[in-house]
Amino acid sequence: MPWLQLKARIAPDQAETLEDLLLAEGAQAITLQDAHDDPVFEPERGSTPLWQETVLTGLYDDLEGVEAMLERVRQGWAAAMGDEPCPAIEYELLADRDWEREWMDGFEPLRMGQRLWIVPSWHDAPDAEAVNLRLDPGLAFGTGTHPTTALCLGWLDGLSVDGLLDGQRVLDVGCGSGILALAALKLGASAATGTDIDPQALLATRDNAERNAIAADRLLLHQPETLPAERFAVVLANILAGPLVELAPTIAGHVAPGGRLALSGILAHQAEDVLAAYRDQGLAMDEPVERDGWVLLTGRA
Repeated sequence: MPWLQLKARIAPDQAETLEDLLLAEGAQAITLQDAHDDPVFEPERGSTPLWQETVLTGLYDDLEGVEAMLERVRQGWAAAMGDEPCPAIEYELLADRDWEREWMDGFEPLRMGQRLWIVPSWHDAPDAEAVNLRLDPGLAFGTGTHPTTALCLGWLDGLSVDGLLDGQRVLDVGCGSGILALAALKLGASAATGTDIDPQALLATRDNAERNAIAADRLLLHQPETLPAERFAVVLANILAGPLVELAPTIAGHVAPGGRLALSGILAHQAEDVLAAYRDQGLAMDEPVERDGWVLLTGRA
């Protein structure tokens, strides 16, 4: 069965109104995409920023009466927005395809360093003898495809190859999907603690641990306010530069004497500010490692 796709270019303050109107007309899905590939970095907490020009797309399984539907949308827009012109809405028919299969085909196993692979559940592990972490793509929690996550995973793999992760306790600040904490456990850490401000992230981490047969007593999860005042041999924080600077005393305070620290989620031009914040906490910081404009910072307590 073909699908009807509606598409409009909108300003950020138009998104909610048009989305509500299209949903009222029976849209099966609404997506928002950047019209110009302009990144949005470090939004205010609790906000959902949009690009200056956003493409809003609605998908329908009912192909009848599209012109009448668009007229109702325009009337609803006028009632809600007054004299502000309704954005132009284009439409087209999409041939029926196996969308789930196409989405799945876009994700392949990823090798991180020498030993570690991130493997979606629908793929066989490329190397059954390697360290294989089963993790499926999700909603912005992290799967290893972003340079910041890949840099951290490569660093963990390097510690493991050198025998520096065996039997160690690890802290993952802003754990998201749990990918870093779980990778550390797979690579030889004895226990890991994950913390995140989002309760859904902690649920995702626990689900991913169960999927990888990681014993519950090896993984502790906390929201920041319940995190114990404990020091760890390895601390990772893959978040954003602003929070990394703000949380420098707290994060550095969790690194055990002689322990190792890895920080990511940092754009190259932000590296010096983050380095300075952690040097002020008494850590010996290494030179930045850069990939695709993003930076990994490492150091020792």
